[in-house]
Amino acid sequence: MTQEPFPSWPDVAPQLVNTAAGRTPADTIITGGIWVNVHTREALPDHDIAIIAGRIAFVGPDASHCRGPDTQIIEAQGRYMIPGLCDGHMHIESGMLTPAEFARAVIPHGTTSMFTDPHEIANVLGLAGVRMMHDEALMQPINIFTQMPSCAPSAPGMETTGFEISAGDVAEAMHWPGIIGLGEMMNFPGVSNADPKMLAEIAATQRAGKTVGGHYASPDLGPAFAAYVAGGPADDHEGTCEADAIMRMRQGMRSMIRLGSAWYDVETQITAITERGLDPRNMILCTDDCHSGTLVNDGHMNRVVRHAIDCGCDPLIALQMATINTATHFGLERDIGSLTPGRRADVILTSDLKTLPIETVIARGQIVAQDGACLVECPHYDWPDTARKTVNMGKTLCGDDFTIHAPHGANGVTANVIGVVENQAPTKALQFELPVTDGRVQATSEVAQIALVERHRATGNVVNAFVSGFGYTGTMAMASTVAHDSHHMIVVGTDRDQMALAANRLRDVGGGITIYKDGVELALVELPIAGLMSDQPAASIAAKTEEMMQAMRDCGCTLNNAYMQHSLLALVVIPELRISDLGLVDVRTFEFTDVIVS
Repeated sequence: MTQEPFPSWPDVAPQLVNTAAGRTPADTIITGGIWVNVHTREALPDHDIAIIAGRIAFVGPDASHCRGPDTQIIEAQGRYMIPGLCDGHMHIESGMLTPAEFARAVIPHGTTSMFTDPHEIANVLGLAGVRMMHDEALMQPINIFTQMPSCAPSAPGMETTGFEISAGDVAEAMHWPGIIGLGEMMNFPGVSNADPKMLAEIAATQRAGKTVGGHYASPDLGPAFAAYVAGGPADDHEGTCEADAIMRMRQGMRSMIRLGSAWYDVETQITAITERGLDPRNMILCTDDCHSGTLVNDGHMNRVVRHAIDCGCDPLIALQMATINTATHFGLERDIGSLTPGRRADVILTSDLKTLPIETVIARGQIVAQDGACLVECPHYDWPDTARKTVNMGKTLCGDDFTIHAPHGANGVTANVIGVVENQAPTKALQFELPVTDGRVQATSEVAQIALVERHRATGNVVNAFVSGFGYTGTMAMASTVAHDSHHMIVVGTDRDQMALAANRLRDVGGGITIYKDGVELALVELPIAGLMSDQPAASIAAKTEEMMQAMRDCGCTLNNAYMQHSLLALVVIPELRISDLGLVDVRTFEFTDVIVS
């Protein structure tokens, strides 16, 4: 199902040498541009780039000696020539798209390399699902490097996944052609406590000479953090403040700072560079999670680079953080990340380094996008039925399945409540006084119900709790089979009957997101592949996503990109309070806690 591997530098070294020397004509020459050299942080006017076999052979003020009668000439016309952008940490599934359609969406934005962790599909389909993502990634006209997921489940004993990833699975995947390393090691308590399984996965990766991704989602920067770093993770993207970024870099990690659809962690951390003056080599820009609406309407890594510049970062440093820093981190600085001889010819032409309009995109020496239009085919994998029939609830749900019973005789209760935080992944552990009617605890104007519906093993199990922060009003419910990381089904609502309607609807369509209000479906995003992705074009999914977000607003929610908060309410490795198929989890202690306190 994969295409032939892209030729390596040694494979084509004779052609590169002969073209650079003027003995063999270049396939393509980009002429008259400003060469942005991310190795030296220079912008050098009046330079040319000669390309052969998809790689750069020569960069200099005059490449006319490389020109032949059939050489394609691309006139830069004084524009900047910058390396194709790299996303150092991201999840394709968060775009609700397959790798092919994600590539089609981001190519016009100048992303030519992605380091993607498919741990979403790993939780649903296991190693077979990872292989499907890996194989479709290798079919694309840009560079999609796959990190083997490390944590399925993300916190053993705290949740039940469709499949589990073992140390043996990790060792096997390290031999696949597109595997670049180990995906984010989310079980940070396991690493800090020397859990043998976690350390075995890390060891298998290190022995294969590949990079171990990190995920340390705790504010504790003391001995627990030191133990985590000692375990082997080489980067981390869970920082939210300057101190987080500094500590990671001081300890020899790469600090990955993210701007996703809902994660705004660049502004608070980039001050380590812009104000504290630390060496920027160990800071990397990434997106982590971007839904299709963001990709279509706002951009991808170009959006992150622009944001970093708006936060006071020098444009050339911001570009380093999205190109050579990323390539170096993954051991690929001799292959991607700069416009220098031997590297893949991934080039962007832009007329301004600050606003960064993406005017022409070249990948592997071919023009792949022009003025916002993708010009190449992005081949699709043939996804089997086993990947499309994954919503197995075991029964038709009714309103009673979403009942939270009060202690006998109570007129009110004190409840533990998940508190949503706008634009951040962490939640707050809150407590509210809630009313009781006919023995049932009721939602209020501040507090909605949340349920985790098991969908992998058809157990019929429903775990109920409470959540605050969405601002929902009226009679409504929202359900999603995107429920990081175990990806059961999360249902949030103000009415139990609406919650049942929404859950049953997703069973019937095979997964996705739906919103009901007063018994009427306001929006539906079908995600038939693993309940996570659609193989439709990004523009189509973006339009449906916008309808979904508008429906959330129509139900009273005013949070920015609140869907992302909804999808992470079961992520039991990020503090403070989460829901799983086994109960309500206090992530500060990694212990289950009661919904009703008293």
